Amino acid sequence: MSSKTSLLKKFYILYQIIGLILIYFVYYWIVQYRGGFSFTEPKIIFNWHPLLMTIAFLYLFANAILHYRTFPNNTKQKLKNQHALIHGCILILIVLAGFAAFVSHQYGKPQIPHLYSLHSWLGVITIIMFLSQLISGLWCFLYPGVAVQHRETLAPYHVFFGIGIFILAVATALLGFCEKIIFALSDKYKLLPAEAVLGNILGIVCVFYCILVVYMITKPEFKRQPKLEYETLLK
Repeated sequence: MSSKTSLLKKFYILYQIIGLILIYFVYYWIVQYRGGFSFTEPKIIFNWHPLLMTIAFLYLFANAILHYRTFPNNTKQKLKNQHALIHGCILILIVLAGFAAFVSHQYGKPQIPHLYSLHSWLGVITIIMFLSQLISGLWCFLYPGVAVQHRETLAPYHVFFGIGIFILAVATALLGFCEKIIFALSDKYKLLPAEAVLGNILGIVCVFYCILVVYMITKPEFKRQPKLEYETLLK
């Protein structure tokens, strides 16, 4: 095993551990302080939203954009199919998370207005960008009729916007966590109770996770090299 491969493996293990810790922190916060989960109580139905969005946009999306680098020995076609499959899973979770927020706001008492906060505005922008990225990626890189030169032209933009969407998703999550905790604790937040401490730690973990993922996706040494399998660079 080369030193580059060994280093990549260590980073892969590290970002997987931090990603799973992040999901656990969100789960623990909801169960311990926000009443757990429900399929019938509007106020508690909302709790699915932060958990599913964390799994989708932070953990799975990070795995999607790093998939080519963390599994370099797979064939290009297999990687593309797996990359698309992960995005499909993300899309399902986004729909469920959005539905949970809508039901909670629409049927909660008192009713909460939709899409009024900066968190929700950025969330809509993130989702629109994700859908645009998904559709353009399916057309350009999976549709066999697209010429290789077009794929070569679009690939850097696909990577750039993928990184941008991930960073925007992390920023949106940070705003969402902060908004939810401040609304829930109100004046108690400035006294730094246990829930506030957990929320602050959750935010720090998000930032560190984001930095780690962006570092891995932009480090040239970790880029997958084309294999001698009769594949062009972007076949």
